[in-house]
Amino acid sequence: MITQLAEKYSLPLKTSFSSVRGFFIQLNADCSTLPNGQLPSEFTKVTKTRNTYSFTSADLIKMNERCQESLREIYHMTYLIVCKLLNEIYEHIHCLYKLSDIVSMLDMLLSFAHACTISDYVRPEFTDTLAIKQGRHPILEKIAMEKPVSNNAYLTEGSNFLIITGPNMSGKSTYLKQIALCQIMAQIGSYVPAEYCSFRIAEQIFTRIGMDDDIETNASTFMKEMKEITYIIQNANDKSLIIIDELGRGTSAEEGIGICYAACEYLLNLKAFTLFATHFLELCHMDALYPNVENYHFEVQHVRSSAGKEKITYTYTLSKGYTEEKNYGLKAAEVSSLPPSIILDAKAITNHVAKQILDRQKSTPEMMKHRAVYHLAMRLVQTARNSQLDSDSLKVYLKGLKKKYTASCPASEWSDEQH
Repeated sequence: MITQLAEKYSLPLKTSFSSVRGFFIQLNADCSTLPNGQLPSEFTKVTKTRNTYSFTSADLIKMNERCQESLREIYHMTYLIVCKLLNEIYEHIHCLYKLSDIVSMLDMLLSFAHACTISDYVRPEFTDTLAIKQGRHPILEKIAMEKPVSNNAYLTEGSNFLIITGPNMSGKSTYLKQIALCQIMAQIGSYVPAEYCSFRIAEQIFTRIGMDDDIETNASTFMKEMKEITYIIQNANDKSLIIIDELGRGTSAEEGIGICYAACEYLLNLKAFTLFATHFLELCHMDALYPNVENYHFEVQHVRSSAGKEKITYTYTLSKGYTEEKNYGLKAAEVSSLPPSIILDAKAITNHVAKQILDRQKSTPEMMKHRAVYHLAMRLVQTARNSQLDSDSLKVYLKGLKKKYTASCPASEWSDEQH
């Protein structure tokens, strides 16, 4: 019909459609190409947008109405057919639910198989120990331009609380997330990015990571931290995995240390596996009071340029002990416009205060002995539970434990025991 109209009036008419108007006619032309500068009177409901005319005709309106009537009839017939189909399959609907479960499970297993085939993943073991050798962050490994640095992790009932220190951007938060992700991957049935891994089944995984306020609940950064740590304390049990990243940084240093210390002491009463990253080096001395506390840190290297300026290189490597990197604020002040005399005084005062704190927190020989006995007992219990060594290998291992115990005990205490 529109082709006939185009031939009748010698105009470049074309058919268009919209959900509101249905089928209508469009014309791209200047007024100079129109007869008498106007559209023929047969065309109605004319609108113009820039150089485009949109309009319709009485016959086209009737055809649109017939189309709408036919469409309504199609919808009605479709509704009747679908209702009939639903009535027929209603008694078998459970099969469809089961089919959807099977397809989703198959999709998940296929994804697991694909991941462990194209990547260097290993099958996890489930014991009473969390041990990861050369573990990697599964997401960072996929998106990083360079191969990420792999690290180990080891937690047992006897060493179930790790305090992790290190400078900013050294890898603490990434490491904590890596442990949580590997635990989740193992428990959902996936292989894990590591050379070897063993996990204890975690009934819950608690995390306190990030530093954001919450405008919607009118909670500051510190208040949000307190809500999250309160939830962890109230709900954690001996089978939990707890990840805490820099608790207490939303308030003053003194109050932050106090809150961290109190929270750590509460969690130490549980047998939950806890990883606690912090900048408060005072917490590192908890290992003198609690033998199940272990200190780890991320190493950095200091490189001096030819111009004499010192630059920090991040190795992202986890090592035992707490970090020796201190006084970040003083290093930043040295490159500022503060007078050198103030910086020198600040360094002297800092060293004096640090020495006083260190003297108060030094381990006594008795504390060192208790810690050595505790670690020896836990290793013996673990050996009795899980050892698969033959008699000769077991003797060698036990002699090694004895040497470690001897080295850990103060010399005077060891001599008294021999006598």
